[in-house]
Amino acid sequence: MVYYKTKEEIELIRKSSLLVSATLAEVAKFLKPGITTLQVDAMAEKFIRDNGAVPSFKNYKGFPFTSCISVNDAVVHGFPNNVELKDGDVVSVDLGVLLNGYHGDSAYTFALGSISGDVKKLLRVTKESLNKGVEKAIAGNRIGDIAFAIQEYTERQYGYGVVRELVGHGLGRHLHEDPQVPNFGKRGTGLKMKEGLVIAIEPMINLGKKEVYYDTDGWTVRTKDGKPAAHYEHNVCVQKNKPDLLSSFAEIEKNEKANSNLDSSY
Repeated sequence: MVYYKTKEEIELIRKSSLLVSATLAEVAKFLKPGITTLQVDAMAEKFIRDNGAVPSFKNYKGFPFTSCISVNDAVVHGFPNNVELKDGDVVSVDLGVLLNGYHGDSAYTFALGSISGDVKKLLRVTKESLNKGVEKAIAGNRIGDIAFAIQEYTERQYGYGVVRELVGHGLGRHLHEDPQVPNFGKRGTGLKMKEGLVIAIEPMINLGKKEVYYDTDGWTVRTKDGKPAAHYEHNVCVQKNKPDLLSSFAEIEKNEKANSNLDSSY
């Protein structure tokens, strides 16, 4: 069942989405070598609760943390742990909040210290592919147009692996709603989008091959070839002539540049 949102609902989702963005911006200030992902998770949870919301992910289908923090070869759904982050780590942070009955859900990948040119390129291209997917979120287009735009850019132009097992999704009163929004597919296929559809678009792109596996915790998804992955996610409302972006990377990118422990040169 696909739920189309009213203007009032869209504004409530925007508030939730922007709180996620603000939380990720706090993460961008906090990240440095020597801290643990459990410390990041605790900081994020405090910030979310201090702002009157609750973490969407905590206890969702048994997930025990506020945030999914996926390091290096972990693509998504990584468990925060006590391992200290180090120079050269690629850290994807995925967060959700529930505020006023509606969810926001966004993700950003950070580069800690100095990373290789190959990995910088992966992060840049993945973020660019998200923008290309968002551009297709207009009324009259189909879900496959978003999927094709992301796959065409990342896989066909750059040879990266587009994860098949995990997809974007609708968003609203529930964290995951219909429709599914894959990062691979054919133009002109799938649901025809109408005004008021709110979706989370989230390319999950591997530096190497597309194949992944689940770690022993049952949640963390890793690349089979052990190469790093990147993950960026925006919340978007479909409108007539152009998409309405509900989340924002502006403050995240500002803090990323200001934090000398992060590499923002990609």
